[in-house]
Formats: sequence, structure tokens, C-alpha cells
Amino acid sequence: MQVPKVMNHISIREPGDPDVLVSDTGQVPEIRDREVLIKVAAAGINRPDVMQRQGNYNPPPGASQIPGLEVAGEVVAVASGVTEYKVGDRVCALVSGGGYAEYCNAPVPQVLPIPVGLSIVEAAGVPENYFTVWTNVFERGGLQSGETILIHGGSSGIGTTAIQLAHLHGANVITTAGNAEKCRACLDLGAKHAINYREQDFVDQVREITSGKGVELILDMVGGDYIQKNISCLALEGRLVQIAFLKPSVNEINLAPMMINRLTITGSTLRPRTVQQKGAIADELRKNVWPLFMEDKLKVLVHKTFPLSKANEAHRLMEESTHIGKIILDLSI
Repeated sequence: MQVPKVMNHISIREPGDPDVLVSDTGQVPEIRDREVLIKVAAAGINRPDVMQRQGNYNPPPGASQIPGLEVAGEVVAVASGVTEYKVGDRVCALVSGGGYAEYCNAPVPQVLPIPVGLSIVEAAGVPENYFTVWTNVFERGGLQSGETILIHGGSSGIGTTAIQLAHLHGANVITTAGNAEKCRACLDLGAKHAINYREQDFVDQVREITSGKGVELILDMVGGDYIQKNISCLALEGRLVQIAFLKPSVNEINLAPMMINRLTITGSTLRPRTVQQKGAIADELRKNVWPLFMEDKLKVLVHKTFPLSKANEAHRLMEESTHIGKIILDLSI
């Protein structure tokens, strides 16, 4: 397959609002050892992309400056010695950058076949969310069947993924969302309770739902004053996993309840991890999650698609927080 030398992509002109995302041209990336080159059919939009555009989340050393952390498409070239994939394979991949482009290279351990039953657009919304949820809910958070988990941002890409996986794992799911429509979507995905945080105090609601016991695990991407509230929601020996900050990351909190109730507060980011670490997560997804797609037990909710040239509009929609599920760049439109 003939691969061009030049491609269209999105550049961040300077830190700022969505309109600093501009259409650009550049060299098709060269594949390095243990990489494949993907002709991108679709790319997912994620909060870290917004943070990068704002100048608040720099790519790790060696990563592309082009935004975009997940893609789906067709393999058009493979590095020497790569046997796991061949030219023509349809795949999705977690990448450290470079997704908002016609071509993107990806380390082989971070590449997965497109799950059975998913369109290529839906598949573009899988890697970032599923890698993040698996490592934080099940590895760091240690969620067990029969436990209760509180998932904030239930209607987001992360939230809709976490609700489904936790429910299928046998957990009781409580989630928060910002309006009645979002709450209904969360319930449809398997949440037992959906709290409209604009109308109800989620701490009071969690205490009522759990008869004062609290929840064993919380997945939070809000931060700020939510941290103290989350601590108040945790059961004895409960765990709080922090994966992002929509509110300030610096906040004064009272740690006495953590000591008294033997709580664990942890967190992680995905992008700076090594290829080997991400590959280990991919192996777990292939073994534990991909069969659930084959059994039609998981959904990827795509709220809206945009052409590559309208990445600024996609970011604007994400910042409005009116979406349910994923926002995707579809390079076929």
C-alpha cells in the first residue's frame, strides 16, 4: 500500500480557546521499532486534549505535539519484525499523541483489533476510556463483585465505560450527572442510582442509599471540593481513585477521617506510562473486556461526530459538557 509523505493534521497554534486548533499539513510519521502506522479513520476527543490545547498538559518526552490519544483505522505499514499485525488489519490504538491526523504511528503493545460488533467510529472511542477505567477501577481500585462504587461524571466517556464494566463485574453502581437526561442514560447503562448533582447533595444521597455505610470505591475526575465530599462518602477501608481535575488540584482537606476509617486515596494518569505498562493493560482488556463486546454486552455511546477540520467545534462541545458519551473526529466526512 502506497503511503504518502505528507498528511493533513490539526495543530495547536498557541495555548488558548478551541479556535487555536487549526488545519495544517506535515510529514507522515516514520514508524520506529515495534510500531505500526495507521491510516486514521476516526479519532476520539478526550479531556486531556482540551487541557493540552489550553497549555495545561504537555505531551510526554518524545510524543507527537499533534493532539489526540486514541485512533481507529487500518494498518498501512509495520516495522521490521512485527508479526502481531499486518497491512490491512483494522485496529484501534492508544497513543501518546498524534491522533488528530490522517496517519498516526502506534506501539504494537498498545494496538488492539477493533472489537467485534463495533463500527470504526465507535472503536475510536474505546482505547483511552477502557485503558483508563480498567487500570483505575480494577487494578488500582480493586473493585470486587458485590461492592458499591460511586462514579462521578457518569455521562462522560469515562463514566459510561466505568458504569458498564462495574455493573458487569457485579458491583452496585451509584453515579452523578448534571441533568435528568444524563441520569436516565446512566441508569440505562446499568447504574442502580443516578444523582443529579445540580439538584441534590451527592453526599447526603450516598449516605441514604447505603444506609449510612458509604461506598467501597469512588472514581473521581472532578477534584477540588469533591475530595473532602468523597472522603465523607467512603465506607470503612474505602478507596478513592483520582484520575483528573476539572476543579483545582490544590485544595485544603481534613485527613482525620482517612486515618479513622483507614481510607486509601490514590490516583494515576495514563499518558506518561511506559509502553510496557500500557501493553500490560491492553493484554487485560483483550482477555477480559473484548469478549464482552463479542457478546454484545458493552455499548460505545457516540454523541456526535465532526470532520477533522472541525476539531475546534468538537472541543467547544466538550467544554460545554452537554454531551453523553463520546465525541469523535470522523475522517470520512
